[in-house]
Amino acid sequence: MKKALIIGGGFSGCSTSHLLGLKGGWDVTLLEAASHLGGGCKTLWYGGHPYTFGPRHFLTQKPAIFEYLNAYCPMRRCQEHQFLTYVEPDANFYNFPIHVDDIERMPDKEEILAQIAQRKVVAGALASKNLEEYWIASVGKNLYEKFINTYSKKMWMIDDNRTIDDFSWSPKGVALKEGVREAWDTAISAYPIAVNGYDNYFELSVQGTRVLLNTTVEHYDIPHRTVTIHGEKQTYDAIINTISPDIVMNNVYGELPYIGRDFHKIVLPIAHAFPENVYFLYYAGTEQFTRLVEYKQFTRQNWDAPTTIIGMEIPSKNGRYYPLPFLSEMGRAKKYIDDMPDNIFSIGRAGSYQYRYDVDDCIEQAMNVVDLLTRS
Repeated sequence: MKKALIIGGGFSGCSTSHLLGLKGGWDVTLLEAASHLGGGCKTLWYGGHPYTFGPRHFLTQKPAIFEYLNAYCPMRRCQEHQFLTYVEPDANFYNFPIHVDDIERMPDKEEILAQIAQRKVVAGALASKNLEEYWIASVGKNLYEKFINTYSKKMWMIDDNRTIDDFSWSPKGVALKEGVREAWDTAISAYPIAVNGYDNYFELSVQGTRVLLNTTVEHYDIPHRTVTIHGEKQTYDAIINTISPDIVMNNVYGELPYIGRDFHKIVLPIAHAFPENVYFLYYAGTEQFTRLVEYKQFTRQNWDAPTTIIGMEIPSKNGRYYPLPFLSEMGRAKKYIDDMPDNIFSIGRAGSYQYRYDVDDCIEQAMNVVDLLTRS
């Protein structure tokens, strides 16, 4: 029987474990540095309310990925959800993505409409060299200042949005929405039905897998597919990495930078705080925080409780959660990944060093890796 090591017990690692188990023929070990599986998708509790470290709803454009997860973790479709952004100079909340219907309520609407009339979305936005150029070409300077400029700077802890030269995660060519208001009109949006969110899936995914919690690799010898765990060298036929690739490659090209988060939980003495169907409130100004989340809105758990729970996210250097969207750093991550020999895979948001990767991408990458391993 072949041996596989999975490093990291978030969605990428657990999905790989589950899919290898379904195929059979592999002796699988999974290492997780934390005391639990699930990473940021693990359900936690505060004030009687379930929550996750930041919102973790499921979004995908690929029905097959949804169908896989739904088969093992029954999901509730939530196509109705909306996002709002608070623009302090206007003292108003507006839809996000930016919507043409809201322009009428803006004090500088005439100037905005004139800028929109002059824009050249296809020629300007798609050929832009950085995030600032892209958004100004897409929506004009005023809307860029309202929604994007300060928000992006605090999100990435930078002084100039022109330093962001990868923006594949931005809605290219459609930054100004028309028509229906739901934030993700064409995507499948869902969240688990179970009160403990995705946790049952994580438990299911590691049945038959040797799971070592509170465990990290002490030394990596990737060219020989060998690692040291608890002082003992172990060699594997395949290693699937889901943590930052610089770690498993011993930082030979230097440490990859990330943005972290300080997360604050707030219980309020009211049953519901946000408008109906609004899950997230973004704050585009000089507030320290970027987003507030009302967890009852999209988990639909503890709905009739007289209190509600709000999560507040503040960008910080606490943790390695968001890979930076700089082509130079993405290129460095690619060098690490390209140096990995056969049957060594680096997947997931951290493992791929791709900010735009979400739960569905992690599952799809796991499917691809398992397909390669079980065909070879």
